[in-house]
Amino acid sequence: QVQLVESGGGLVQAGASLRLSCVGSGRSFVSYEMAWFRQAPGKEREFVATINWSGKTKSYADSVKGRFTISRDSAKNTMSLQMNSLKPEDTAVYYCAAGELAMGRNEDEYDVWGQGTQVTVSS
Repeated sequence: QVQLVESGGGLVQAGASLRLSCVGSGRSFVSYEMAWFRQAPGKEREFVATINWSGKTKSYADSVKGRFTISRDSAKNTMSLQMNSLKPEDTAVYYCAAGELAMGRNEDEYDVWGQGTQVTVSS
């Protein structure tokens, strides 16, 4: 069974840091584009960050640029999102995703999704 499993979410105060992890199983994701998306209550799911197969090309939403860092370890089939200087508006369920043919921010290009991990930032 091909799956992604996120972990690392939690409740923190504004200004704190969290590190989300995503572990893939069932196949190697070494050639896949991988990404983080998030969905806040009452809002549509939105792009957060993406990283290409080599880990050398990264892209971030303007809202998280300079605060979040995406990384991956293809040998371990894992991906991480380091989140610093968290704000209440970062509160959402965070999803990791993988797409063999994905090239960017369009969630329709990603065909493997995790179940999500809740991040709550209090003011």
